Amino acid sequence: MTDQLTHFNDQNRAKMVDVTDKAVTHRVATATGQITMQPATLQRIHDGQIKKGDVLAVAQVAGIMAAKQTSSLIPMCHLIPLTGVDIHFTDNDQDTITVDALVKTKHVTGVEIEALLAVQVTLLTIYDMCKAIDRGMLINNIHLVEKDGGKSGHFVYPSTPEILRKKS
Repeated sequence: MTDQLTHFNDQNRAKMVDVTDKAVTHRVATATGQITMQPATLQRIHDGQIKKGDVLAVAQVAGIMAAKQTSSLIPMCHLIPLTGVDIHFTDNDQDTITVDALVKTKHVTGVEIEALLAVQVTLLTIYDMCKAIDRGMLINNIHLVEKDGGKSGHFVYPSTPEILRKKS
């Protein structure tokens, strides 16, 4: 890790990093996060009993759309042509849904922020669709799980068990 910040110009003001000379490589990032709710809320999601519709289907599309709009929302992010976005859901059959987002590109900069934003918007969409029956839902544990490609190489979140690591 370098101590030098790259998002500042010679006047110490914010700038978008110049990636002109970077090589195009395959880049992939996986992020995760969770939403915890009342057990009855998760059961209603399973049973398709949420009045706004299919919660996971809508949340999945929202997460994909978010990844595609990252540069419009995060000021210093580059517009990246994504080659793939995949959102997966698991739950503990009690009170928690886990969202995993896998984002890919062949470009000159990585897709970590795209994956993190996809997870967050997916989770917020679940909250939005269920808030009428459960305003106490908790969104937490959002983090980068793994990234690969580019000059900085491979990163794996230190406490992620081997079995949970995504393979690209």
